[in-house]
Amino acid sequence: MSSIEASVDGVKLELERQYSNYNNTDSKSKDYVARFSLKASSAKQNFEITIGNFNTKGDQLYIKDKYNFSFTADPKILERDTKEVFIDQFIQLDEKQTETAKFVTSLMESETGIIAEFKRQSPSKGWINKEAKSSVVPLSYQKNGAAAISILTDIDYFGGYDEFIQDARATGVTIPILYKNFVIDEYQLFQARFCGASAVLLIAACLSKAECKSLLALAHELGLEVLLEMHDKHDLDYAELQPDMYGINNRNLGSFVTDVENSFKMAELLPTDVCKVSESGISNPATVKALREVGYDGFLMGECFMKTQDPGEALNKFISNL
Repeated sequence: MSSIEASVDGVKLELERQYSNYNNTDSKSKDYVARFSLKASSAKQNFEITIGNFNTKGDQLYIKDKYNFSFTADPKILERDTKEVFIDQFIQLDEKQTETAKFVTSLMESETGIIAEFKRQSPSKGWINKEAKSSVVPLSYQKNGAAAISILTDIDYFGGYDEFIQDARATGVTIPILYKNFVIDEYQLFQARFCGASAVLLIAACLSKAECKSLLALAHELGLEVLLEMHDKHDLDYAELQPDMYGINNRNLGSFVTDVENSFKMAELLPTDVCKVSESGISNPATVKALREVGYDGFLMGECFMKTQDPGEALNKFISNL
């Protein structure tokens, strides 16, 4: 296992690479993703673990927080011909990192409960809005009344990137953001945390119950809330894991058939007095009203806004009819 040593402001640091993966996302960009263990000794601070993305474009390793330092690295360690790597941010796993996010509160206190989604592409529809900008649409959603925002970060099926969340935060988005991806590994939770997400999606159909329980626990440790997505009664066993939000996906992930009636059927099978979210296929204000009547607090909507030239304005018009 390779390591890097550095000293910053008198703090001795040792960075060990635990995992690396090369991902050629497109013909113009090559990304290296690496997992690191960061050890530091100081009278004031002790750091246990960090995680980051190394991008060949910017020659930067992104690790969450506002503490800046740099060090010289052996290029073999990062599998690249660079001499210098800049650590812009890091995650300090202390009590501050375990503060509960405000996603549930935002939904429960909102008059609309709408989680407006930034989704440029989907497996079933292809490109929905290829030109949509993450530096424009999320902030417009916030200004036009969204209770929260969902941002697709999956590259292969949804044309998304973690940077979309960073873009949204950089433009002034302060409402909760859902990191929406096929989360199957702990590493992705760290990714969600340092790019600025408030919550993550865990899909029952993609995980064993044990895996889901483990990921949920780590998400909470990192200060992330969890939206647990279920589809039918076969997934209800996962509900006992007590996620922050209980989601019902109206889209069958196997056939891609969408039926909002699924949320109505599942409503009475979910625990009472919990935050319930209906996902997919919602395009009519009357449907939102009816879902609220049967106990739903959140309504994840994307395509009906994203297929327009101005998603934020489309959201505004939708809310005006609630």
